[in-house]
Amino acid sequence: MSGSANRPVGRRAFVLAATAAGTALTVGTAHAAAFGYSDDGSNYVVDTGAQLVFKVSKSTGDLTSLAYRGTEYQGYGGMNSHIESGLGASTVGIKQSGSTILVSVTHGTLKHYYAARSGENNVYLWTDKADTSVSATRYIVRVKKGAFLNDEPDSYTYAPTTIEASDVFRKSDGQTRSKHYSKRRVMDYDYVGWSAGGVGLWIVRSNHEKASGGPFYRSLLRHQSADGGGLYEILYYGQNQTEAQRFGLQGPYVIAFTDGGAPSSALFPGTLTTPWADSLGIPGYVPASGRGKVAGVGISGRNTAHPYTVGLANSAAQYWGSARSSDGYFSVPGVLPGTYTLTVFKGELAVYTTSVSVSAGGTTTLNTIALPSSNDPANANAIWRIGDWNGTPGGFKNADLMTYAHPSDARAASWTGNVVIGGGGETAAFPCYLWKDVNSGLLVYFKLTAAQAAAAHTLRIGVTTAYANGRPQVTVNDSWTSAVPSPPTQPNTRSLTNGSYRGNNHTFTYSVPASAWKTDTSQYNVLRIDVVSGSGATGFLSAGTAIDALDLLM
Repeated sequence: MSGSANRPVGRRAFVLAATAAGTALTVGTAHAAAFGYSDDGSNYVVDTGAQLVFKVSKSTGDLTSLAYRGTEYQGYGGMNSHIESGLGASTVGIKQSGSTILVSVTHGTLKHYYAARSGENNVYLWTDKADTSVSATRYIVRVKKGAFLNDEPDSYTYAPTTIEASDVFRKSDGQTRSKHYSKRRVMDYDYVGWSAGGVGLWIVRSNHEKASGGPFYRSLLRHQSADGGGLYEILYYGQNQTEAQRFGLQGPYVIAFTDGGAPSSALFPGTLTTPWADSLGIPGYVPASGRGKVAGVGISGRNTAHPYTVGLANSAAQYWGSARSSDGYFSVPGVLPGTYTLTVFKGELAVYTTSVSVSAGGTTTLNTIALPSSNDPANANAIWRIGDWNGTPGGFKNADLMTYAHPSDARAASWTGNVVIGGGGETAAFPCYLWKDVNSGLLVYFKLTAAQAAAAHTLRIGVTTAYANGRPQVTVNDSWTSAVPSPPTQPNTRSLTNGSYRGNNHTFTYSVPASAWKTDTSQYNVLRIDVVSGSGATGFLSAGTAIDALDLLM
């Protein structure tokens, strides 16, 4: 993708710096060393002719050294930087074409590339995964202990007590830590990294066109431990994943060194252009001339209190762009040719879909998209409503904290507590997550008028994901109980405990008969919500679900 219109409106640059952000270093920095490469017997040694020298193992394709200004930064826990946890024996080659050096790594059906440009303190990377012979797709830059201060404490994994699996920890003050607690969706950041002592080390992410999970996916970004630190580019990860894995060439993503400031915005996804890579002969590489664009003149029928995102997806690629707040205009450039499902999201809730085709060098222009009122559940008249239909648990109790903490964290408010309609603050009092073994049986109290009590009504509960098939069964006034609903398709991994509420949004509907209501209008009706499932473990790993909104319709 290219062009600033594709970046979300109001996106905050993801600068995780121990020092105040400074002016970005220019891409090229003068240096006395000559641009070129050598062979030390075990590694190809690449000198960028700036201030960066890096080494790639000739036997594995691992990045074995990252030396900037003569200081070594590679070396977390005695491990190299690499795809996954290291590919092992691989075929590695190198070539220089003018001002570019390309290192190619082949491991079975997986191919990986490093590129250096004369005068730049950057390493450009591409990864081409053809099948599942390598389970996930990530690149991890392993950084030496003490190179940078820990400035993102929720991802700091050096804590004394392990509380879940081998990757969630508790400190002595009750706060929790995990490498999973990134806080950010893919669309919310351009780069991740650290800055200290006049040096910045960053990974600038790719456009994620061959990744999976869409614009709202959350995954590992970085962590620090007693052994050092890690910066991640996650191209496919199975944790709380909603889509099948995509295959093909992904990149470039960039390891960038600076003088402490943010990386150059010219490297960001959506603005990075690499015409110099067009002639490198990387299989699967598609230049800008081989891509197209989708543009929409506007979206009508929006609720302007919410951001809208337009996503494109098929089995081969994914893209997204933000709709302009004033009129809904959107532009999604850099798209591979093909036919895509176009989805309009209100927040993270899909409210419209259609099909679009993209051709190389062309622009697919769409007339104003009119959102049908019935597609947005918030447009239905309700007697009462808790939460906002936007595809997220935002506004519910503990919702924000759960993107960077475990539910057992000392900072979390009590997961129990019932809700009374009409008193104000109902959403903030309602827990964002419900579990079978933690807070099942939550009660909602509400009154009805005589006319309302004389009629049947539809109760809706929207969820954003579920763990172990957890789903809500409801009881009204201990006199009527719904059937156990069928579980919708959801990711089958952890979610609620590792910083992600994002799954497949689903709405459960319950037809409550008039006979279930209390006829005395001075009395409260009582709705009980139980989480049911035959799966799951105990506590916060029991069957559970994340809440989007719930309401009782007129």
